[in-house]
Amino acid sequence: MEITLDGIKINYQEAGSGHPVLLLHGWGANLASLGPVQQALAQGFQLFCLDLPGFGASAPPPAPWGSDDYADLLEKFLAAKAIEKPIILGHSFGGKLAAILGIRGLAQKLILVGSAGIPPKRGPDYYARVYSYKLAKRVLGLPGLSRFKTKALARWEKANASSDYQQASGVMRTTFVKVVNEDLRRHLPRITVPTLLVWGELDTATPPPDGQLMEKLIPDSGLVILEGAGHYAYLDKLPEFLLICESFLAPEKQVISNR
Repeated sequence: MEITLDGIKINYQEAGSGHPVLLLHGWGANLASLGPVQQALAQGFQLFCLDLPGFGASAPPPAPWGSDDYADLLEKFLAAKAIEKPIILGHSFGGKLAAILGIRGLAQKLILVGSAGIPPKRGPDYYARVYSYKLAKRVLGLPGLSRFKTKALARWEKANASSDYQQASGVMRTTFVKVVNEDLRRHLPRITVPTLLVWGELDTATPPPDGQLMEKLIPDSGLVILEGAGHYAYLDKLPEFLLICESFLAPEKQVISNR
């Protein structure tokens, strides 16, 4: 299915019936990455899963966006589809967007899986690389050196930049730089709905201490750490993940079945 919001074509899917559930994928992924979860939860819920702008079959944003811009578009999607108080499940970057919608009071429950939102801890090596990159850009911009700039910076990025940064291009690369540095910590206490936090024990992209901190900051939250799972914990331990979700969502599903 396709919907156009603010001139941006958005690819999405609907499945099942019952209380609405919005599924949000992570950075660099698409709605197919949540397929097994969508298939399972469609037995008792109405699922909405979309490719975020710039991913999958959805058009990119018209300019570099921050997470709030993505959340604004998701609000418009909810309004366009007449979805009220959905349960929102988000992975990684999608988890950050789910948290923002929760902060805005738009969710009934949240399931945040390996969620972004806590800036990564960075050591001296990181800042040395950043400052060396900025210095290189200045130096290579001098007369007589500019012709070497593009190739030299490309070599630096290949050796030092993250894989997510390297795989992005154009407006999405600038968008990545914006969203990766955003900090939700001071806003998380404003989430008042029940929140399930699920983390992989071996997650290095959003390590378990991020989940532990979110559990402290979100008043009505609980954390489950899945042993032996990585950043895609919901796929690494799919049966366990689905059982946990079913338990957390049982009241909503029971209400639906009694209608």
